Amino acid sequence: MRYQNRKMIIRWLLAAAAIVLIILGIAGGEPAAVLDKAIHICLECIGIG
Repeated sequence: MRYQNRKMIIRWLLAAAAIVLIILGIAGGEPAAVLDKAIHICLECIGIG
């Protein structure tokens, strides 16, 4: 029982850390930067950019 509780706590801590990092990335404007880079890469692949 003790092992299962520890495992569940670790899962919740990792989930909480992931959520915090996602929120920080969104707040920092990362989605726009990723989209901008993706557009440039796609345009270079087809020979336009």
